[in-house]
Amino acid sequence: MTAAGSETAEVGPVPGSRGPLHRRAAEVMGTVVSLALRGRHAGTATGEAAWSEAMARLRRAEAMFSTYRADSLVSRLERAELLLADCPPEVHTVLALADRAEQESGGAFAVRRLDATGVVRLDPSGVVKGWAADRAAAALAALDGTDFCLSVGGDLVCRTLDPASPPWRIGIEHPHDPTRLVATVPVRTGAVATSGTAHRGAHLVDARTGTAPAGVASVTVVGADLTSVDVDATAAYALGPEAARWLRTRPGRTGLVVWADGRPELVTGPTGRG
Repeated sequence: MTAAGSETAEVGPVPGSRGPLHRRAAEVMGTVVSLALRGRHAGTATGEAAWSEAMARLRRAEAMFSTYRADSLVSRLERAELLLADCPPEVHTVLALADRAEQESGGAFAVRRLDATGVVRLDPSGVVKGWAADRAAAALAALDGTDFCLSVGGDLVCRTLDPASPPWRIGIEHPHDPTRLVATVPVRTGAVATSGTAHRGAHLVDARTGTAPAGVASVTVVGADLTSVDVDATAAYALGPEAARWLRTRPGRTGLVVWADGRPELVTGPTGRG
């Protein structure tokens, strides 16, 4: 299960980092998950247990929401083998987040869309990845005295506890050339998500029209939690030429829109948390 159109944002080496970085990686939800830890539990059994729990939470999300697994709850809902009322609270939470995103984006973002045959399909992947990553990050947040940077398919959740420690450096791929970075973003504690077509082709669509948006190559959003910024990056990208204007209305967000001609535009939303 992969949130469509997500581009890679890499965590770079941290000059002056306090203590060595310990890295782990695995595959789940149809994508690569990687973790960098530094601090008290970076190389301990406690840190390893937190990583295992984070992965277990992602696997549970995959079992519920994967559109590629016939036995997932979403697939069973599609086939009317299961009623929404019979689903666990997590399903209701994700669908409520999706409904809110659809309303706030004016319908550009939607998890229920007509397919080529005119049948309404449910695909909550655009919400699930960020939501699941935040749940996984909560397992890591229980590690005292430990900083982390968790990447799920290139979207990241970071934490830095010690004010004297340097921030994580997040590299944002250029949508027209994945070997280049369009920007490097320092993040102490927060989340970064990117949506675009660099890795997935013209897969993201404006749900209002069913067609790929024009004029925009990628949208990166930085904010407090990955659930929100992942949805906002996808919604802003779907809005195409309206991406920057819409992001300016999103409280507590900073965005980087790369237009189709390669021109980057930095966007800041109003102060506060949405």
